[in-house]
Amino acid sequence: MMETIDERWLVRNPLPTLYGTEDKNARGRVLVVGGAEFVPGAIRLTGEAVLRAGAGKLQLATVSSAATALGVLVPEAAMIALPADQDGEIALEAAALLSERIRRCDTLVVGPGMSVGPRTDQLVASLLAEPDNSRTVVLDAAALTSARDLPDLIAGHEGRVVLTPHHGEMAHLAGITAEEVALAPETIALKTARRFGCIILLKSRSTLLAAPSGELLRYESGCVGLATGGSGDVLAGIVGGLCARGASPLTAAAWACWVHGKAGRTLSQHVGRAGFLARELLPLLPKLLDGTAPE
Repeated sequence: MMETIDERWLVRNPLPTLYGTEDKNARGRVLVVGGAEFVPGAIRLTGEAVLRAGAGKLQLATVSSAATALGVLVPEAAMIALPADQDGEIALEAAALLSERIRRCDTLVVGPGMSVGPRTDQLVASLLAEPDNSRTVVLDAAALTSARDLPDLIAGHEGRVVLTPHHGEMAHLAGITAEEVALAPETIALKTARRFGCIILLKSRSTLLAAPSGELLRYESGCVGLATGGSGDVLAGIVGGLCARGASPLTAAAWACWVHGKAGRTLSQHVGRAGFLARELLPLLPKLLDGTAPE
């Protein structure tokens, strides 16, 4: 049976309480890996969304040529400068540099601003190589393409991974066409969730959440303005931030869909149905979460 993500669902499935989390470490540590010389700002959106969702500490890991500027834009984050390959993408040797930092984070977000390619495939596989039952993982953008050939590795994280594909990325994961995904999104999302042993957040006007257990949730955003560059980077950061606070991957993904959609609808009313920017979603997130979340 499919449930609808609305305020009633949120009340029945609350986020972990903020009581007792005055220490920033208690609200979780998030490491975001992504970006490239061609798209240096994507993980700024993801990283700020992590903090706006209430996580306590943030590290951003990107190519060294972008790291200093990004550190100025997001002074709340610790910056990790990574080597780049000849195409300006994060080099494969970055995995070894990040291994200890991954062990010390509560949530790892990989993919925003990265490009599809064999080196990305190898990098993503290396970053996922050591499952830990205290760490959740969010794979977004180019990391989703890399995930196609990693079902066993992802399943080894025992349900603590969230994949955030749109229909085109879902088609790649499932080995079918986007048209086939559009014809049977519920079936495809559930089948893929079971194959990878993870949460699938299938983005569209009608967004679906599928769990390996067979749970299926739907969120209707009704907001055309969210179909804009950077919007998915923000969504991935919200999921990561809520996971770091202690929400289960399914609960975090559902709340992220709701607050992301609500922020979009708010901007639609005050700015216009289309034309608002992904970064304008960010300041709205804390108040929206406060409006429904328990103290």
